[in-house]
Amino acid sequence: MTEKENLLMTLRGEIPEWLPRYGIVADPNSKHPPAVLDVTPSLTRGTRGTGAGGFDIWGVEFVATESTGGQALPVPNKYLITDITKWRDVIHAPSLEGVDWEAMARKDLANIDRTQTAVKLGTHVGYFQNLMNFMGFEEGMCAMMEEPEECVALMDYLANFYDEVTRKACEYYKPDILGITDDTATAINPFISVELYREMIKPFHARLGAIAQHYGIEFVDMHDCGRCEDFIDDWLDFGVNMWNPAQVMNDLVGIKKKYAGRLTLIGCWDSSGPAGWTGASEELVRSEVRRVIDTFAPNGNFCFWGSVYGPIDAEDTKNRARWMTEEYDSYGRTWYKTHC
Repeated sequence: MTEKENLLMTLRGEIPEWLPRYGIVADPNSKHPPAVLDVTPSLTRGTRGTGAGGFDIWGVEFVATESTGGQALPVPNKYLITDITKWRDVIHAPSLEGVDWEAMARKDLANIDRTQTAVKLGTHVGYFQNLMNFMGFEEGMCAMMEEPEECVALMDYLANFYDEVTRKACEYYKPDILGITDDTATAINPFISVELYREMIKPFHARLGAIAQHYGIEFVDMHDCGRCEDFIDDWLDFGVNMWNPAQVMNDLVGIKKKYAGRLTLIGCWDSSGPAGWTGASEELVRSEVRRVIDTFAPNGNFCFWGSVYGPIDAEDTKNRARWMTEEYDSYGRTWYKTHC
């Protein structure tokens, strides 16, 4: 059985041969091919994760930081939109005329062995997140309250572009999973109410879910960080059956029980906890891997996804990542054989 086949068993609610490991990129410490890799069409690929920052397709400038391993955020206090009512003067979608989707897909998928690894298609960072990237959180949140019609008009403009990109990518990339992304929550609570989400954001997420259904894509993965459990029922409405990174400020044990067989939890790792800190001991990292697996692997519908932070070339960062992988290999990959 391949890593891909084993992952798909998990996503279908079956007990897999071994606990799958989910991740954004291939782990250089791993002895196994990645179970899944993220693919974003070159046309819409952003700047986060490049290690250098740069500009996205809309003109937002990003800066990468060493402490986050090369992940990037918009340059502080440098906003693309200062008046939401004038967004049409600033935001211009790239033309899709003449795009060679077949050639782009061939290039973007060239280094993935699809017999071994599933492909998750992503296209953008999300409608809420794009608005915050354009305006900053203070002005973006005010705009949602003071000029909701303009915010919805902007999101509709973005969605018209991204929906077409997603349709073309589904046709030519033939992904196993469609990824929807939007970071709508802090570590304490959502940024917005469920009612505001349903009114302004959910309709655009639902359009992506409908595209997945049209193209027969069985799995829809929602990426939403923070304490965002309030939105889970709404996600399920438009076909979401996976959630990453399922962070610990949510009631993950209760969520796993409540949505058994309907939602696969990916992660459940305390990314801001002691095991992720610089200087964490080997035993602490390894024991946390075992604790997370013991808590969430029973009855399936769980993929392990741990993370460590720090400069990617630092010896401490490399060691913590290696310990995590070794413990997953020795403990996680045998868990179902020894516990079922």
